[in-house]
Amino acid sequence: MSIKEQTKTKMEAAIEHLRNDLKGIRTGRANTAMLDNIFVEIYGSPTRIRDIASITTPEPRQLMISPFDRQNTSAIGKAIEKANLGFMPIVEANLIRIKIPPMDEAMRKEMVKQCHKRREDAKVVIRNIRRDGNDALKKQKSAGEIAEDVVNKVEKEIQKLTDDFCKEADKVTEQKEKEVTTI
Repeated sequence: MSIKEQTKTKMEAAIEHLRNDLKGIRTGRANTAMLDNIFVEIYGSPTRIRDIASITTPEPRQLMISPFDRQNTSAIGKAIEKANLGFMPIVEANLIRIKIPPMDEAMRKEMVKQCHKRREDAKVVIRNIRRDGNDALKKQKSAGEIAEDVVNKVEKEIQKLTDDFCKEADKVTEQKEKEVTTI
C-alpha cells in the first residue's frame, strides 16, 4: 500500500471516529448512542450498557433499557447516574426509564461547543496524519527509493486529502450542530 493510500485510510478512520464521537452528544431527542460511553461494573469488569441490555426509544424524549439479566438493573441505573449526563434514570423492577428533559439555550450552546472541540480534535489528528505521511515520503527520498519530483507530487496529493477531510469534518459537525440547535 502506498503512502498516499495509507494516509487516506487513516484520515477516513479519523472522520469515522468523529462521527461516532458526535453521536454521543446530546440533542433534543432521545438517542441510544447517548449511553455508548457508559460502562457498568458487572462481574468485576467494566462492560458497556449496550452489551448487557437492550436500549430502545419508545418516545422521542425517553430511553428504555431492558437488562438481559435482571440482577444488573440497579448497577446500570447507578452507572447512568454517575455518568452525570443531566438526567436521572427511573429504575423499575426489570427495566430502566430515562426521561430526556428538554434542553435550554445554555445547554444547547454547551453542546455546540463540544461539537466544535471534537471537530478541532479531529482536524489535529488529520494534520498529524499528513505530517506522518510527509515524513515517510522524506525518509524514502533520503534512502534513494523515490525521486524528488515524485515526493513533491505525492505531498501535494496528501495536502489535497488533508483539505478534503478537514472540509468533511466541518460538514459532519455542521450537521450535528443543526440537530442540537433544532427545537
